[in-house]
Amino acid sequence: MPGITPWKSSRLIEPRRIGFVSTRFAGTDGVSLESAKWAAILASDKHKCFWYSGRSDRDSSISLCIPEANFGHPENVWINEEIWGKISRSPLVSRRIHDLAEYLKSTLYDFVRQFGIDILLVENALSIPMHVPLGVAITEFLIESRTPTIAHHHDFYWERTRFSINAVQDCLEMCFPPRDPLIQHVVINQAAQEELSWRKGVPTTLVPNALDYSSPPPPMDSYSTDVRTSIGLQPHDVMILQPTRVIPRKGIEHAITLLERLGNPKYKLIVSHESGDEGMDYRHMLVEWAHNAGVDLRFVETRISDVRQYDREGKKMYTLWDLYQHADLVTYPSLYEGFGNAFLEAVYFRVPVLVNRYAIFGRDIEPKGFKVPIMDGFITQKVVDDVRRILEDKEHRKQMVDHNYEVAARFFDYTEVRRKLRMLIVNLMGAAPRP
Repeated sequence: MPGITPWKSSRLIEPRRIGFVSTRFAGTDGVSLESAKWAAILASDKHKCFWYSGRSDRDSSISLCIPEANFGHPENVWINEEIWGKISRSPLVSRRIHDLAEYLKSTLYDFVRQFGIDILLVENALSIPMHVPLGVAITEFLIESRTPTIAHHHDFYWERTRFSINAVQDCLEMCFPPRDPLIQHVVINQAAQEELSWRKGVPTTLVPNALDYSSPPPPMDSYSTDVRTSIGLQPHDVMILQPTRVIPRKGIEHAITLLERLGNPKYKLIVSHESGDEGMDYRHMLVEWAHNAGVDLRFVETRISDVRQYDREGKKMYTLWDLYQHADLVTYPSLYEGFGNAFLEAVYFRVPVLVNRYAIFGRDIEPKGFKVPIMDGFITQKVVDDVRRILEDKEHRKQMVDHNYEVAARFFDYTEVRRKLRMLIVNLMGAAPRP
């Protein structure tokens, strides 16, 4: 992640010890990435950050890792099998939910005591019920301890069809998220703000995802200069990057259609992330689709890692940041996104990006004035022509990406996040006493 620009700490806010809580702080998922950004911003204001989760890649000296808090722990997997897609649960299921919640609650007490936590910052664990017992544990802990809390909500259960039929409606009403005056609720888009107000009657603060646009990305270095050759591209090839996981809502078939209609064999579609979160059928379909369309589709997830390293065969592993620096175009034809980190990242690296007008983009991002080719659910000839011009007209491309960077720096920089976090902390703890 790019370094954060130093910022003079606000004299109005006393430095606090802030404990981040979630099921996982590891890898490149949105929650892990955004929590790391928030921690960097808080650290620049002299706060100290600590981490509680079931899986973690954070410094162990400031972390408490409880395996049972991971949504992939066998006990939670068993519970999920018993509560989703069903309308009733057995006494055994209820007992195991509460037993696991009671244990996790005790570890939250341990976490707060061990690190002297002043404020909890719960990342999505009170939003989407991947781990119902953890949500129950956090809610009961907050009610009992009265610990001031910021609940950072990335997406909610009512936004996912798979949670619509369930046997834990009582838990969802109580914990996802809970109603408590000591909780400051934060959402990442306007639709979530309105829906949470309507469903739960709680006030919220809108803090969109952000990047440190005041610190441009570093230039390409010696480690990453060979990215293209390492993934099999020739010097004259054009790299079209799809920087997402391989799941149906990412709409990758539209990127294949785009390349088919561009009709240039130099254009290669590179997919960065792994498959399998929702099965492999979608990936198999994409491979067949690309084959029939005559499109060169390459999955490079085996060469991508959270950090630069070498694999067991001695081959370089690159980061997503390394891929962006080589991309000629980013495709982002998602059907749904909670916000759109890949869009902000493409803008940050001054790469042009094709976007499908998903709901949050149309409402929260597009009105800011970005210049990008936009599709409305399908590839039109205008979209094809716009993309072709971007790839062939260097001056047009430069004007576009420079404009987009300036817009993002105005609306989606760390400065706005820092301002909102200061406000939230003052709401919870009050201003620091004047000297």
